[in-house]
Amino acid sequence: MSIRLSKIMQRIRPSATVSITAKALKLRESGRDIISLSAGEPDFDTPDHIKAAAIAAIQSGKTKYTPVDGTHALKDAVVRKFADDNGLTFRPDQVLITSGAKQACFNACQALLQTGDEAIVPAPYWVSYPDMVRLAGAEPVIVQAQAQNDFLITPEQLSAAITPQTRLLILNSPNNPTGAVYPPDAIAVIGAVLEEHPKICVLSDEIYEHIRWDNQPHSSIAAVTPSIADRVVTINGLSKSFAMSGWRVGYAAGPTELIAAMTTLQSQSTTNACSISQAAATAALVGDHSFIEAMNTQFRSRHDSVHQRLNEISGISCVPGRGAFYLLPNIASAMAARGFDTDVSFCESLLDERGLALVPGSAFGAAGHLRISFAASQRTLDDAMARLAEFVSS
Repeated sequence: MSIRLSKIMQRIRPSATVSITAKALKLRESGRDIISLSAGEPDFDTPDHIKAAAIAAIQSGKTKYTPVDGTHALKDAVVRKFADDNGLTFRPDQVLITSGAKQACFNACQALLQTGDEAIVPAPYWVSYPDMVRLAGAEPVIVQAQAQNDFLITPEQLSAAITPQTRLLILNSPNNPTGAVYPPDAIAVIGAVLEEHPKICVLSDEIYEHIRWDNQPHSSIAAVTPSIADRVVTINGLSKSFAMSGWRVGYAAGPTELIAAMTTLQSQSTTNACSISQAAATAALVGDHSFIEAMNTQFRSRHDSVHQRLNEISGISCVPGRGAFYLLPNIASAMAARGFDTDVSFCESLLDERGLALVPGSAFGAAGHLRISFAASQRTLDDAMARLAEFVSS
């Protein structure tokens, strides 16, 4: 029997990062010596005080449904976080707690977009953005940021991409997969363009907010350009900065009408985020944050080491990142030297021959590149760079 699938399923693809990670795990389970630098999660353990809050929640019976939009305690903590860290003022009814920031992004696209709409997606982009737009019936309009511009789109590029159908700009800083960070002046000029287009909303994905080393404060577009704040949804979460990827807690804050619509959507899908994870997230936001600085020190050291090693490999060049825990080296020359037509075939052979799992840049809108996550020990990263160098030179 053949099952008819919906037409929308013909427009999307499985997540490349999830697929590569799954294949690497399967090979490792079969006995292969596999290094995987494909997953986007910190290799650090969740801090003890956060785990203790989850245990206390279990022991005190906080294992029931919560309100769809999250517990009062966590929403209050998110409101304080935005005020303290970002200079943004929200009421609790302008906050939605989600099962990871990914769900917040999905909810926002579903609530804002419909058939005939366009959403501007700067590339290189996180793999899920274009398909989230397509699932809402809209079309992603890709704007290619250039390496020579530190992978930041210019206001001229943004202006040229806007049409009467444009309804959304997705902005991600610090960026996955490049590590690029939009400084305040770059955010301001983007905001200035959007001031002239009142029908365009902004999805500002700030999940890597605290993982950066450019010696500048994080800039939220809703704070830098307050004139457009009433059409910005700011999205964040606990997965990256608090090493809580498996806990699945994200949050969104923005205009009351939009957050209400996203909450209604969530009520008909997943309902509330895990009650125990919400208790842990509350402890994370209101508790000690000193471990973030220590984590960043490690990430900066790993970034510098991997960046140097990549640029020492013949046929590979890489611009530095300013945050997150990724690098996006250009492998076009290395591909040509080895006779590969695509970065996909390059990555497949790299995994088969050397046991190194990396994600092809084409999955991020950057053909001829690789995405490398340096959220791994220095020993693992050294081994991985040695395998990559051996593969390229063989």
